[in-house]
Amino acid sequence: MVMDGHVKNGPHAFDLAMGGGSHSGSKLFDDDGRLKRTGTEWTASAHIITAVIGSGVLSLAWATAQLGWIAGPTVMLLFSFVTYYTSSLLADCYRSGDPLTGKRNYTYMDAVAANLGGIQVKLCGLLQYFNLFGVAIGYTIAASISMTAIKRSNCFHEHADSKCHISANPYMIIFGVAQLFLSQIPDFDQIWWLSYVAAVMSFTYSSIGLGLGIAKVAENGKFKGTLTGISIGTVSQTDKIWRTFQALGDIAFAYSYSMILIEIQDTIKSPPAENKTMKKATLISVITTTIFYMACGAFGYAAFGDSSPGNLLTGFGFYNPFWLVDIANIAIAIHLVGAYQVYCQPLFAFVEKFAREKFPESDFITKEIKIPIPGFKPYNLNLFRLVWRTCFVLLTTIISMLLPFFNDVVGFLGALGFWPLTVYYPVEMYIAQKKIPKWGTKWVCLQILSVACLIISIAAAVGSIAGVVVDLESYKPFKTTY
Repeated sequence: MVMDGHVKNGPHAFDLAMGGGSHSGSKLFDDDGRLKRTGTEWTASAHIITAVIGSGVLSLAWATAQLGWIAGPTVMLLFSFVTYYTSSLLADCYRSGDPLTGKRNYTYMDAVAANLGGIQVKLCGLLQYFNLFGVAIGYTIAASISMTAIKRSNCFHEHADSKCHISANPYMIIFGVAQLFLSQIPDFDQIWWLSYVAAVMSFTYSSIGLGLGIAKVAENGKFKGTLTGISIGTVSQTDKIWRTFQALGDIAFAYSYSMILIEIQDTIKSPPAENKTMKKATLISVITTTIFYMACGAFGYAAFGDSSPGNLLTGFGFYNPFWLVDIANIAIAIHLVGAYQVYCQPLFAFVEKFAREKFPESDFITKEIKIPIPGFKPYNLNLFRLVWRTCFVLLTTIISMLLPFFNDVVGFLGALGFWPLTVYYPVEMYIAQKKIPKWGTKWVCLQILSVACLIISIAAAVGSIAGVVVDLESYKPFKTTY
């Protein structure tokens, strides 16, 4: 898009800078006139793994404890299958018509608009961007928990004082300050390095959590836990039901990434067709994450049984070697710095595109100011981007300080986003695109899958809301300690 003599970021800030006019025959430009996309199945996998193996992995031992040895792993496998299947359907929606030459849908909302249209587009946008906003809050809370765990562990080993209660607020502020700077990276294609670092960090802390779980099981000399999970008596029958529902939400959150899949796919080069590359990347990512999830959930539950903590690493907080737990918590914090950006870039792009279209003559919104950086390309400073993204980070940080309920926030976000964004829209778009006849066998099977996932999402939302209500009974704003 060219405005006021300046080349602007494209309407979707998840790709390389746009060129003007048609360059479909050029080696430098793609068929839509944008600079050649350079993403591969490995960069796409890095983005997905950064998004998927987030703080959700740490709650899986707790979730397994609520469900037990039979239902826990079974539910995780079912979620992984559903996520891969619906992500494959969604990958086919990146282009309308021919998979190699059809019109590109740059964002999730564009895909919904092309295939479903009408009110569905607004509903999808509302759900997607509210969920992305919520994830930013959840990741701020999770990062602060890991940073406070380091401080508390070191305090305990230095003073042997069990009253080492640390306020999470300063660490949320530190995380927020880091995001203030990183949020000024204009587009998704420019944070590929952050995704690689974050993906390495996710494997680091997941591996440490798994290793510590195995060591703890060896120390115990047995596998803790039961076939049906935490027993009634340890908790009331009502709590058992709420916790089971919340566990479903935690697992759903651990697998929710479809809301940014189209945006990731828009970074992939072609040929081959982007949907083929994306399906490979999704398969690699889902298999990798499921192995880690199953291992962390299983060995965490085996190590702690019914007393499995909401955040797995906090269960090892006072165990030696405590420095290894500290490394894992540092890795989590670094990973979440990158994951925050991967999730927020679609929201940033949407608001900035809307502002440009609404006020095309405003220099405040459209003008790019080149800031020279010695040894690097000049940085394009946009005043609207600076102000709006700064306000966004400040808002998510303040809300995190007000509502620091990690498990319940994670469960609620998982419940809210899983069915509509991971199942309903991919299924409905696939039906519309492939013109699958109503009441045919395939149509009925897809609708059964969608309804089943809807029921699970409702149950998970109810469980998480019940957990928030309990948390609020002892809640004091800005005074949360760990």
